[in-house]
Amino acid sequence: MAVTIWHNPRCSNSRGALQILREHGIEPTVIAYLDTPPDATTLQALVAAMGTGARALLRTKEAAYADLGLDDPTLDDAALIAAMHTHPALINRPIVRTPRGVRLCRPPETVLEILPA
Repeated sequence: MAVTIWHNPRCSNSRGALQILREHGIEPTVIAYLDTPPDATTLQALVAAMGTGARALLRTKEAAYADLGLDDPTLDDAALIAAMHTHPALINRPIVRTPRGVRLCRPPETVLEILPA
């Protein structure tokens, strides 16, 4: 499995995680997720691999979060994933997948936990 980063170049955390990967000799597949949003199946797989639930990936400060009522605790992962797919700005970043796991890399140094051996 290759290393993949769901990246927003305007985000300092995302740039930092990408820099750490490159400093370790890893040139990941970079997905500009705002331009190419992950489909619901991919988001579901990332959430499952992280073991955190979809809510952990939500950017709560985005206007769409309030507009869509995503603070409703009764919403399940499927509803949250559908919202993130439709409104990719709701996806927190960067998400990095390596052969050792998937992490939301905030702070960027979190990527060190899953660097390939």
